[in-house]
Amino acid sequence: MIHTIIRTNQSLSVIHGLPQLENRNEVVWLEINAPTAEETANLGQRFGIDTRPQSSSVADDGTFMYMRSKLLKLGIDTTPSFGDVTFLLGEQLVAILDEDPDFHPFEFALQRMNRKLNHVKSPKAVLRLLLQVANDGADAVIDRIADELERNAKEISEISDGYNAHGRELGVPDLIGTMQSLNEKEELISRCIEAQLSLARAVRYLNGEIDNVTEAELQVLTTELAEDVAGVKEHAYFEHEKVRYLQNAVTNILNIKQNQIVKVFTIITAVFLPPTLVGTFYGMNFAVMPELSWEHGFIYSMVLTLTAALLPLLYIKRKGWLR
Repeated sequence: MIHTIIRTNQSLSVIHGLPQLENRNEVVWLEINAPTAEETANLGQRFGIDTRPQSSSVADDGTFMYMRSKLLKLGIDTTPSFGDVTFLLGEQLVAILDEDPDFHPFEFALQRMNRKLNHVKSPKAVLRLLLQVANDGADAVIDRIADELERNAKEISEISDGYNAHGRELGVPDLIGTMQSLNEKEELISRCIEAQLSLARAVRYLNGEIDNVTEAELQVLTTELAEDVAGVKEHAYFEHEKVRYLQNAVTNILNIKQNQIVKVFTIITAVFLPPTLVGTFYGMNFAVMPELSWEHGFIYSMVLTLTAALLPLLYIKRKGWLR
């Protein structure tokens, strides 16, 4: 599937498929998603585009410079999606090659281009704006992850307190669910960092193609873009560190909760062990047991059993082990 953006009068418009031969010089950029064999042949004949996977992340065949990059975007359902995209920079046009037919990270790029037509006067300028759109998409994804981490931090605080806002008691199962959520976010942020590194590489190669004398304005815009990409990357690193901090917090709380459970069972064992010992004595079948003939022998045995249970409990409380 191919979408072609062409320049008509004072605006840009999109057409499906390749343009007519007479409109070839009006092409601004091509978006190529999972091209068919026929489309691949037409792209090679008319524009010299090679849709085969390149052997390296950056390649130059004399007609186009191929720059492979990982991009991410926020879907309609606010779910992040990732894709491998190859940017093609030529003397006359820019192309974007993507093997995933459902991945469209530049669906809003046309509106931005129409608002800033003076920023898309050349293929290099078009590529800079596309890279800017890709960077903004990554920033939106990382902001979304940051919001979810804030909710996770609140959940961890509630679990640490022992109850949520509705008064429900929280325990180890809730911590396990939170830990799984944090692990998923750590993987997402790691992929975001990888995407920003590849995007920064594409911006760097674009910057190397710009003539800082004849294209001074574009040079300034590209330098600003490089700083923006670096800023988003730093944001991703910061959120990655936050995930690690929250994971450590969950692990520590989980250990404390488990230790409390073990402590409860230990105290229960310590309290009931002496009464069990008393009961064991009276369960023995000796011929002579004076208590059997006492008038209040039963009450005596009950009081002895209760005392044997209370004394360890009082000792444990005095030592502060119940806190």
